[in-house]
Amino acid sequence: MLVYLFRRLINVVLMLLVVAAVTFGIFFMVPKLTGTDPALLYVGKIADKVAVEGIRHKMGLDKSIVEQFWLFLKGIVVGRSYNAGTDVTHCYAPCLGYSFKTEREVWPLLLDRVGVDFSLAIGASILWLVLGTATGIVSALRRGTALDRISMSVALAGVSLPMYFTGLVSLAIFVGQLGWFPRKYTDFTADPVAWFQGLVLPWVTLAFLFAATYARLSRATLLDVLGEDYIRTARAKGLREPVVIGKHALRSTLTPILTIFGMDLGGLLGGAVLTENTFNLRGLGYEAVQSIASSDLPVIMGVTLFAAFFIVIANLLVDLLYAVVDPRVKLA
Repeated sequence: MLVYLFRRLINVVLMLLVVAAVTFGIFFMVPKLTGTDPALLYVGKIADKVAVEGIRHKMGLDKSIVEQFWLFLKGIVVGRSYNAGTDVTHCYAPCLGYSFKTEREVWPLLLDRVGVDFSLAIGASILWLVLGTATGIVSALRRGTALDRISMSVALAGVSLPMYFTGLVSLAIFVGQLGWFPRKYTDFTADPVAWFQGLVLPWVTLAFLFAATYARLSRATLLDVLGEDYIRTARAKGLREPVVIGKHALRSTLTPILTIFGMDLGGLLGGAVLTENTFNLRGLGYEAVQSIASSDLPVIMGVTLFAAFFIVIANLLVDLLYAVVDPRVKLA
C-alpha cells in the first residue's frame, strides 16, 4: 500500500509538472509563434514602447523560454522577485505569478476565491452523489415500472438542460417571484445561516444537472452487474436478495461512479464557470471569466494550474478508494 501510494505521489508530481509546462507553453510560447508579443498581454496594446520594454525585462520575457519556466517553477517553491532596476516587486512562495493590472499576487487572490468553490462543490456533490446514485439503483431494481420511466425521463431532462437555463429559471421563480432565498452569497464565517440560505439554490440546481448523469450511469452499470455469473451464483447459494444487491452488486456498481465523481468534483473545485456567473458567486470560475475579459494573463494561468491540481488530487483519492469500495481491486 505504501509503495503504491509513493508511486502515485510521484506520478502526481510529474503530472503537475507536465500540466505546468504545457500551460506555460500555451501562454508564453504560442503568442510568439503567432507573432504576438507576450509583453503586450501585460501592459495592453496601446502602451508605449518604453512600458513594453520595461515589463518585458521585469517579467523576464527577454530570457529564453527554458529560463522563464525555471524561474516560474522556482517561484512556486521559494518565491520570486520581479526586478526592473530600482523597481522591485516581490511575490512570496508559492508564487503563481503577479497581476500587474490589479497589483496583487495570484496565490492570495486564488485563496480568497476558492472558499466559494469549496462551499459550492461540497454541498452540491453530496446531493448529486446520493440522490443520483440512489435514483439509478432504484430504477434498475424496478426496471420497466412507472417509477423507472419517470426517473429516467427526469434524468434525461437534467442531462439535456444547460445550467444557464435551469439557473436563470430557478432564480426567476424562487428568488425573484417567491423570495425564498437571498440574492447574494454570504461568507460562512460572517453568517453561517445566510451562507446556507444563499447556497441552497445553487446546490440544488447544480446537483440536478449532475445527478441525472449519475442516475443513468448507476442504473446501466447495476443492470450489467446483475447479469454477471457471480451474481447468479450468489442467488443460487440461497443468499437473500438484499445481501446479493448490497454486498456483491453495489460494490461493482460504485467503481465507475467513483471515477466520474473524482473528475467532476476536481473540476468543480477548480471553478464552476457557468454556475458562478449565473448565481453571481465570486469564486475561481468567476475570477477566470473576469481575467479573460481583462486579459489578465497571470490570473488565467493561476486558475488553470489550480484547477489541474484539484483534478489530479481528486483522481489520486479515487484510486485509493477503489480498494475500499471493491475488494477485488488490489493496490500494487
